[in-house]
Amino acid sequence: MTLRPLGIVKEILESAGMGLSYAHEDLVFLEHNGFFLQFTDKEQEVLIHINEEAEESELAASLTLLERKAKENGMVFTRGDYYRLSQADEENIRIEFLSIEDCATQGDTNG
Repeated sequence: MTLRPLGIVKEILESAGMGLSYAHEDLVFLEHNGFFLQFTDKEQEVLIHINEEAEESELAASLTLLERKAKENGMVFTRGDYYRLSQADEENIRIEFLSIEDCATQGDTNG
């Protein structure tokens, strides 16, 4: 089992002016829903997954800042996939990972 440096990730988030909302297994949810983080099998690597509903242009500065702060702390934050959230039941959410093609196709559909 790979150790996950949650403390370092929390420090990176805080130094970037962001807050950690919830961590569960390999996922780290932030106080906003524009993106979340996922630990990988590589101890120093974290994926940044983008919400399909987020305006990526509005997230660009935050993502760049996170990547820079991660590098300063010996970690690598890289782009992951897009995702969609939905309610699974009263207590749980469902995360569906999407490909770039899925997001582009949905953006082209008007109906």
